[in-house]
Amino acid sequence: YAAGETVPAPVQRWQDAAQGHVRLVTLSPPWPGAPRYIEQNTELGVVASIGHTRATAQQIRDAVAAGATMSTHIGNGAGSATRTEDFIRCQLDETRLAASFIVDYHHLPGGGGDALAANPSPDVTGRRIHPDDARYKEKHADIFRQQMEVAAESGLNCVIHQRTAFDDTIAQMKPFIGKTRGVFHCFGETVERMRQVFEIGSLVSFTGIVTFKNAQNVRDCVAAAPLGKFMLETDCPYLAPVPYRGKRCEPAYVKEISETVAQVKLCSPDELSAATCATAHEFFPKLKN
Repeated sequence: YAAGETVPAPVQRWQDAAQGHVRLVTLSPPWPGAPRYIEQNTELGVVASIGHTRATAQQIRDAVAAGATMSTHIGNGAGSATRTEDFIRCQLDETRLAASFIVDYHHLPGGGGDALAANPSPDVTGRRIHPDDARYKEKHADIFRQQMEVAAESGLNCVIHQRTAFDDTIAQMKPFIGKTRGVFHCFGETVERMRQVFEIGSLVSFTGIVTFKNAQNVRDCVAAAPLGKFMLETDCPYLAPVPYRGKRCEPAYVKEISETVAQVKLCSPDELSAATCATAHEFFPKLKN
């Protein structure tokens, strides 16, 4: 986008579709026009966050200069990259970025890469074990605990992103009951696990997965979750709901997600919208009306 250009139609369309409730957008800096896109979101009061990226250090610096203020789940989307590559170090060293990490057992050394050739023995789940897995898990847990401590001290709640680490995540959060709560982003577990989330005072959030034909477990969770215990969200660039599955997702598609959820909950779209918006405002009290 050219300097001084008015807000791009897609950005305004997202806000119109979401009735002004888009407050944070995560994007990868290599996308064409990313710096200008970040500037436009900043002008609308939307927080821009870097995520899912193997961007060059210069692309990250350009994104920050344009107004990006967060780095979401550093390393996710990095594939087999080492944790010392420039795009990781650049984000960690950038003082203008607030960083977040995820409890991620999906990308452990034993999850893929050349290291498996020397360690082919599977564990009881069929997953191959790498000697460094335990060390990585310990480090993940330590960083996650530190972030929970910061949240509790700051009086803020947390967005929880975990992959293949549900039991350990719940265990880590239990000491913080009454001090901070979490909303489990992109929830795709079982009803029983959802109830464990509710038992520690936390919430869940559903994405476009709820519309997928093979996601009956997610629809079962929707059916079992009381209004006031969940939110709706989109993700990007993946997990676009039907009929856009396979295309790049965007915030406007929350409409299709809400339609499916309303059908499952046997409630009107207006009733669902009122409940989920109230839940979001209660959980994120600093959201603007």
